Amino acid sequence: MDKTVNVIGATGLVGKELIRFLLDDPNVKKIRVFARRFTGLKNQKLEEYIVNFNEPETWEPYLTGDVLYSALGTTLKQAGSKKAQCRVDYTYQYQFAKAASGIGIPTYVLVSSAGANAKSAIFYLRMKGELDEAVQKLPFSTCVILRPSILSGDREKKRIAEEMGNKIMKSVTRYIFRKYRPIEGKIVARAMINSSLYPKKTGVIIAEPDEIFVLAQQEK
Repeated sequence: MDKTVNVIGATGLVGKELIRFLLDDPNVKKIRVFARRFTGLKNQKLEEYIVNFNEPETWEPYLTGDVLYSALGTTLKQAGSKKAQCRVDYTYQYQFAKAASGIGIPTYVLVSSAGANAKSAIFYLRMKGELDEAVQKLPFSTCVILRPSILSGDREKKRIAEEMGNKIMKSVTRYIFRKYRPIEGKIVARAMINSSLYPKKTGVIIAEPDEIFVLAQQEK
């Protein structure tokens, strides 16, 4: 297929696994990564652009191809304020999505969150829900929104609350509420690829936590 794909959030838990899978995929010709720092990887398929997300002119000229993968995200603690977190988790991602749809990139894949709801009383879930609704209105042929539960895997920066949540959720969801069991970053990444490079359907696709596991196991 010789696909050219774009990735934001490549240095995060899901993003790192996504890049690994894309590099190994014979149907992917070029991977364009937009980030504030280099991934440290070397591969002839990989093009890395160090950009200022606040200045679209530093990245818009290089955005092209078949798919935009959006796995960008931060925590309130890391961001320092709700406004700063919203800038990363909503504004930057929406700006990339809008630019991609504007130049005709047909497929968009977003890593959202379980419980995302634009009417939620919880700031984080409301922010995620608002982004989910906004990107669905953009003219993509295929818009995939994945809503994983708590993510598990190796992060460069440890998230203590997330690690504690993982332990609790693994115990709670062993027998009940299995839909919300923790999910490894590599499973989300596999689902991102299957739903975009090897789709069984097009249009708007929203995958809740349990559906992500199914997408990850989908045969090509």
